[in-house]
Amino acid sequence: MTKSLFKDFDGVSSKVWKQKIQVDLKGADYNDTLIWHTNEGIDVKPFYHSDEFENLPEPLASQTSQWKISQGIEVTDAKEANANAIDAITRGAESIIFNIISETISVEDLFQNIDLTLVPVEIQCDFLSSTFINKVNSHILNAAEGSQVNIHTDIIGHLAKTGNWYTNLKEDHTQFDTILKVSKHFSIDTSLYQNAGANCVQQLAYALAHANEYLNHLDGISSEIKESIDITFNAAIGSNYFFEIAKLRALRQLWQTLASEYGFNTNCRIVALPSKRNKTIYDYNVNMLRTTTECMSAVLGGANIIANLPYDSLYHKPNEFGNRIARNQLLVLKNESYFDKVNNPADGAYYIESLTKQLGEKALALFKDIENNGGFLSQLKEGTIQRKIKESADKEQADFDAEKLILLGTNKHPNPADQMKNDLEISPFLKIEKRKTLIEPIIEKRLSEKLEIKRLKEE
Repeated sequence: MTKSLFKDFDGVSSKVWKQKIQVDLKGADYNDTLIWHTNEGIDVKPFYHSDEFENLPEPLASQTSQWKISQGIEVTDAKEANANAIDAITRGAESIIFNIISETISVEDLFQNIDLTLVPVEIQCDFLSSTFINKVNSHILNAAEGSQVNIHTDIIGHLAKTGNWYTNLKEDHTQFDTILKVSKHFSIDTSLYQNAGANCVQQLAYALAHANEYLNHLDGISSEIKESIDITFNAAIGSNYFFEIAKLRALRQLWQTLASEYGFNTNCRIVALPSKRNKTIYDYNVNMLRTTTECMSAVLGGANIIANLPYDSLYHKPNEFGNRIARNQLLVLKNESYFDKVNNPADGAYYIESLTKQLGEKALALFKDIENNGGFLSQLKEGTIQRKIKESADKEQADFDAEKLILLGTNKHPNPADQMKNDLEISPFLKIEKRKTLIEPIIEKRLSEKLEIKRLKEE
């Protein structure tokens, strides 16, 4: 066919579409009936149109088809963690995230028989030690050329989460500088903000302000070193499907804008995993549905590495079955649902492009406000960041309590026969340890905790 059928039809403007919708509403108010007002201050319309854009958005530079399936492994014993990693790789994992508990762990045992040229490894430590990172780097240098190991260091993220530096401000920054010289990599943990209840705009603005503290600190280094440093954002993905896609897209655009101002590498890596905030212990199989759509958002949003959350991770110790199901969800997305076949399918989707633009603009405005009021660290110390996240979390909690925000099987259509008291291997609830802190820590909390505690008492 050489003739385009579209030439035989007149174009329909957004104004004409809206008029048609208003006729069909038969007197009902368009704004009250069809406009969704979100906690981010964004009004979601029933349709989007090309004539709403002055210029059509540029395609993203990322390649969403290149995402890798990852397996998170807590390392308390090097040989056991190594065996678990090799098993995960043979069963489909394409990347490994090692969360190392102690610096006494043997690096040689941990990496034994793992081909680091084929399997990217993310190293996250519960401690700050340049000595340990030197051991890791020595192993990498002695391994095959092209080894892919990324060492995550985020001293500000540790302060935000725990309320304290590892040692103190000066010593932590000294250790950070030493590690950075070796690893040429640092990370920003934005998952904390999502899991604590921050909305999408806050998550983006805090991620940017968080990163800006490091860029300010490193501004005096040479341009050659700046361009060689890689940054990773660790992001938690919630259930608001299209918003989460737009959130990751906006994050890349915001980082590109910020990094270019300092002369840093404008590309960033995103490691994504599902949120813990909306996960439940009752009707726990629904967690698999939640994590599936969240992983889909991560793929379409452009995450580089995606590690799924096992459906039973709230109340069971790490186990083979839970990990296998979580990994298989990603394998189904990649190998049976073909989520690796198209690059950036969200490009040009008017709704997602509009959300990306609005989230980015609102986050940039909030970021500028943070900087005008002393910066991220200053606002952490004053408690402003914590207060704003708590306000957002309280609003979301109120929506959950009023059943405006639904978690199926928990606050809507619960199964009264569900019994969980005898199945809790670990506590799924917030634990508050009384200790002295420099600042108020940002606390992660799930929406369903209060309801679950009540149900457990009534079993």
